[in-house]
Order: sequence, then structure tokens, then C-alpha cells
Amino acid sequence: MEHDGQLQLYAAVADQLKEAHTRVRALQVPEGVRMALTRKLLVITAAAKHDLADAARRLEAFTADLDAGRLPDDEER
Repeated sequence: MEHDGQLQLYAAVADQLKEAHTRVRALQVPEGVRMALTRKLLVITAAAKHDLADAARRLEAFTADLDAGRLPDDEER
């Protein structure tokens, strides 16, 4: 049963990561901002390989920041 829950969480995180990447690509922002956001998503993707629950929390925070318009400065490259 626990294995099924883990698979469901993995599928949910994978779908959310795909959606987040799509949203980042669609943003009308300077390339440096887009690159910073993409790097954050890549870090979350890598984290999912080791700690899926932590990656899900990070992705939720990333999405909340995106929804609120909290974007990195162009200089944060």
C-alpha cells in the first residue's frame, strides 16, 4: 500500500514539474530570470530522485512564488 502512495506522489510531482516548466517557458521575463527559474526547477527535479516528499514541498513553494509573481532578479544568474 505504501508503495502505491509513493508511486502516486511521484506521478503527481512529475506532472507538476512538467507544468512548472511550461509556465516558466511561457513567462515574458528577461532571459536571466528564466534561466534562474529553470535552474531552480532542475534542482527540485534532482531532489526528487533522493527525497520525493522534500521535492514536493519545494515544488509547492516554487509554484506559490510563481503564482504570487515573486521572481528572482535578473542579476541572480
